[in-house]
Amino acid sequence: MYEPILHTWTGQWPTVKSTQPLSLETGVIDQAAFNAIEVDKVFESVNHARTVVGQAVLFRSLAQPSADLEHIQAKQDAILELQSNAELREQVERIVNNAAADERSLQLLLFGEFLGSMGTAREDHQIEGFGYSQFNRGIRCLLQLVDNVQAALQPKSTYLQSVFGKITAFSESQDYSLMQGPVYVTEQGLKSKEERKGAFSPAIIFKPRLIKPLLIALVVACFWAVGHFFPTAIFRISAEAIPTLSIFFVPLLLVYIPIVGGFDRDSVIIPLRDRFRKSQAVAETLDALGQLDELLSFLKYAEAFGSTTVLPEMVSAGKHQLNLHGVKNPVMGKANPEYVANSLEMEHERLVLITGPNSGGKTAFCKTVTQVQLLAQIGCFIPAEAAVLSVADKILYQVPEISHMEDGEGRFGTELKRTKDIFLASSANSLVVLDELSEGTTFEEKMESSTNVLSGFYRKGNNTILITHNHQLVDHFVAQKMGTALQVEFDQDHPTYRLVNGISRVSHADRVAKKIGFSKQDIDNYLAQEQ
Repeated sequence: MYEPILHTWTGQWPTVKSTQPLSLETGVIDQAAFNAIEVDKVFESVNHARTVVGQAVLFRSLAQPSADLEHIQAKQDAILELQSNAELREQVERIVNNAAADERSLQLLLFGEFLGSMGTAREDHQIEGFGYSQFNRGIRCLLQLVDNVQAALQPKSTYLQSVFGKITAFSESQDYSLMQGPVYVTEQGLKSKEERKGAFSPAIIFKPRLIKPLLIALVVACFWAVGHFFPTAIFRISAEAIPTLSIFFVPLLLVYIPIVGGFDRDSVIIPLRDRFRKSQAVAETLDALGQLDELLSFLKYAEAFGSTTVLPEMVSAGKHQLNLHGVKNPVMGKANPEYVANSLEMEHERLVLITGPNSGGKTAFCKTVTQVQLLAQIGCFIPAEAAVLSVADKILYQVPEISHMEDGEGRFGTELKRTKDIFLASSANSLVVLDELSEGTTFEEKMESSTNVLSGFYRKGNNTILITHNHQLVDHFVAQKMGTALQVEFDQDHPTYRLVNGISRVSHADRVAKKIGFSKQDIDNYLAQEQ
């Protein structure tokens, strides 16, 4: 289960990226894979959420994707229902938009800094005065959310029913009753109307406003009673004396405001906000709002992508498998109709070896595959003509690393440690991408080490994609009938960004050197200019 977004904000102002990837042992992706796959960019591409909590829920899904097939399929069913039911989608959009309008006030109530009655707010998160306005506006966000959901059409998909149910269930909580009011200040603490039923102990009724008609009337009645029943020279009050006595109104007001306002803030508003901030009921309600916003974000992402998108068919399989037809990169392909699509099938073949010169699109394609797998496991659309995927228990990605002084093993040892960690964490249901292997050593040692590693992954049974310039390594596995060889296509020294069958045996190093202005001729020209 996810930790509620509200509770990840403990001790900090609400932020979208408050969830971190889990460890290699417990998560679908770890921090290293998160960085290599560039999940931040995936989030920016998919994110069309209106609320901060909706964006935070979407980021949490990407940082900690689900490995539960039923959960993923349930989210897909919810998306399809919203897509096919225009009236329901319109109502959900209205629910989210209304919540977005008041969300800032709720954040300020829960996490704002009270400055006191004399303080002046200089930051967005600071609260002047006694907090009545922030309290009223903040609780309105959740109260209206419940009202709007209760008035909406009831969905048929189980995921949407569950999300709606979380919000409507909030109306049965004590926190909801405290928001609705009245709130009773008792010796045992703050109590709702339901909690006070049958109680006869004295209590102060809190109303979130500074002017208390009942309190003022009580004070006036006390003065009148004293003047009426004890008509001394001090307390004798007559109609003619009222104008004179009115000059005491302002001093009395100066005493009344800080006493009453300070009591409400310190004894009711701040304790209530602390309770709401820790409340499981409030946290689940906000998460449900975020889940609605996330579903709408998926729909808007598909509509804004500019090319064909599909909800992939998610299947149960004993080993990880994928079949992608006409797939594009979820980030670079957005609003880019010229982006070149590719296809990949990994159902029976467990090892794919990709060769080709630099800047040909090898790494971009591998990121496409892993990003698509990630989007599929959060229930989102993917940019493809068609797709069939099984759930990956791990999405693992290794990139070339720089050695660290504390490792004491050099680049080869640093990268081999990461490879070992990936190997031990993976299973037959994992998707593994290795961007080069065994760098920082001799060719002979590189061949031996890479052969051992790839053979190990092959025997484990997971889907492994290797990016390499070592065509001899690819030759070995193809000869053993243990892998499929793909190469990036070039047309007259220019990449087409298509993957085709075969093994590339050229590097195009000179072309790249010329492109960046550091070929042999460029070096000769630089040296000639210095002479």
